[in-house]
Amino acid sequence: MACKCGGYYYTLNVKASFDRDLNKRRKFLLRNVSVIRMFTSGFFRSKWRSIAGKRRILRLKALTVSLKALKLAGVHGIGIEVWWGIVERFSPFDYDWSLYEELFKLVSDSGLKLHVALSFHSNIHSNNGKGALSLPLWILEIGDVNKDIYYRDQHGFSNNDYLTLGVDHIPLLSGRTALQCYEDFMLSFVNKFESFIGSVIEEISIGLGPSGELRYPAHPFGDGRWKFPGIGEFQCYDKMDDLKMAACREGKPQWGDKGPQNAGCYNSVPSGVPFFEEGKENFLSDYGRFFLEWYSGRLICHADAILAKAAKILKKYQEREQTSVMLVAKIGGIYWWYQTLSHPAELTAGYYNTALRDGYDPVVSVLSRHGAALHIP
Repeated sequence: MACKCGGYYYTLNVKASFDRDLNKRRKFLLRNVSVIRMFTSGFFRSKWRSIAGKRRILRLKALTVSLKALKLAGVHGIGIEVWWGIVERFSPFDYDWSLYEELFKLVSDSGLKLHVALSFHSNIHSNNGKGALSLPLWILEIGDVNKDIYYRDQHGFSNNDYLTLGVDHIPLLSGRTALQCYEDFMLSFVNKFESFIGSVIEEISIGLGPSGELRYPAHPFGDGRWKFPGIGEFQCYDKMDDLKMAACREGKPQWGDKGPQNAGCYNSVPSGVPFFEEGKENFLSDYGRFFLEWYSGRLICHADAILAKAAKILKKYQEREQTSVMLVAKIGGIYWWYQTLSHPAELTAGYYNTALRDGYDPVVSVLSRHGAALHIP
């Protein structure tokens, strides 16, 4: 379990780095996305094991000394990832918060504050299997039978780092939808740590996708399919997507069978890939615009639904004057191929951002609507 103290949280200046020519509407949106205090840089890890059915922190004394040293060094607080795969590991609704109860008390006693990241993803591939955490085991059991609860690429490979947003509203998870699972987890967290929220826990980040970021797993760097700076691939081939319905509504049912077939592969570069270059069947065509609107729009709806639930749960804590808590959402820093016309790596990740279109306005609008701050790693 990684305990991270660090990372920059951008809001007002983030869009300027994407587009210097901001209009008034964008500036208004950004003013309504709050700025988060920056925690001091640095990383440390706390190890744990299961003792008599309960998870306990190892090297407790050393960890206590480390936390006090950070406080003496002027660190305001640390970030801790709260993993779905630890807390609700074995069966639905069976929440075990014992590890975090112990850890949060240590942090509180040291005088440090907390940025808590509720992590609904796995880090097995990004951690190369060392000290890695999967999704809850009961989720994996469902996935063994039905791989369409995960994102799938055009080759049929699924990614079990995060549930596909296609199951947000479909009750395939022991009678619950994915959104219900996330909501129940957040409610359990708030009920367990109510006394810490606002006083010790100052910021709560809600995981929205792989690595906790609002994006598709278009660049799966941990399993050998993708290497930097490949453009990545669209992730729209699980059976739960609604591409067919969207195409029928558009009056173009032939557009609903699959994603772009001329968009290259994971490790392609934009040059020579028709969908991302100039031409009749590129990203600027009628089909290209339709597909990218649908693909990015599903991601925006996913964020909107989860953040709406989070904001409702945290509302009373956010309204406190002295001990309020900040809601946070993270997006991916997909910067490669930004200087091209099509921004292909951003498009495959779900950000409909090109040299001709600002794709981050919809993201900022959703965050602003729910009073959430924007975190770019």
